[in-house]
Amino acid sequence: MPEFNIDEIMQYLPHRYPFLLIDRILDFEKEKSIRALKNVTINEPQFTGHFPTHPVMPGVLLVEAMAQAGGMLAFQSVEDDRDYLVYFTGIDGVRFRKPVRPGDQVIFELTCLRRRGFMWKLRGEAFVDGKLVCEGDLTATLVPQESA
Repeated sequence: MPEFNIDEIMQYLPHRYPFLLIDRILDFEKEKSIRALKNVTINEPQFTGHFPTHPVMPGVLLVEAMAQAGGMLAFQSVEDDRDYLVYFTGIDGVRFRKPVRPGDQVIFELTCLRRRGFMWKLRGEAFVDGKLVCEGDLTATLVPQESA
């Protein structure tokens, strides 16, 4: 099973600090599924305001991290992956089950529900210590860079 470290992830995703939200790809099966990891640390900028006396990872950032992992899966499906950008195009049925706090390690698991050409529909789940903390369906599309 292939693994990507942060340097390799940055070769695919355009995101940078403070918006690159996955630290490692643990494994993936081309066009089928991917597992990614995020280490949550108190040093992240969102915790200065969300919430100063009880830091909680904003749900929208959990969803964005899932989308970034899904983007990495999509990039692995095309031959000239550096010629594309991935756009997050929709979310459905997102639920937040437990708060994510500094010190947690989040494992994102995404499975391809459907793919049509460059369009993807993915089922995403996020786990901390084996417990489901967030879930939802995401859609994304790969767009050639010259038309972006």
